[in-house]
Amino acid sequence: MSLRPGTVFLADCPARLAIEVITGKWAVVTLFALSEGPLRHGELVELIGGVSRKVLTQTLRRLQQHGLVERRVYAEAPPRVEYSLTELGESLREPIVALTAWARLNGAEVAGFGEAG
Repeated sequence: MSLRPGTVFLADCPARLAIEVITGKWAVVTLFALSEGPLRHGELVELIGGVSRKVLTQTLRRLQQHGLVERRVYAEAPPRVEYSLTELGESLREPIVALTAWARLNGAEVAGFGEAG
């Protein structure tokens, strides 16, 4: 039996897991924020806006668990922690920038479809 091209997203497929990881509510926004360089947790909270510290921590942990974000602790007093994209995370820069450009162009139209009319 040959598989149709759409079967790449079967439940047990790595491609489906990858899509699920990067399409979490705050994942793409977090990856986009980190695309400019390393940031501390508080800087990410301010830059992103609307995300709680707890949810951002969960998002960063999940992205780290899947190899997209690196957490670096510096031996300072008080300890400094920065987050940055890994090489794998960097490979998402171009698609995320393209998606962001699309959203800027079409966001109002997409939002308008959700309004009762």
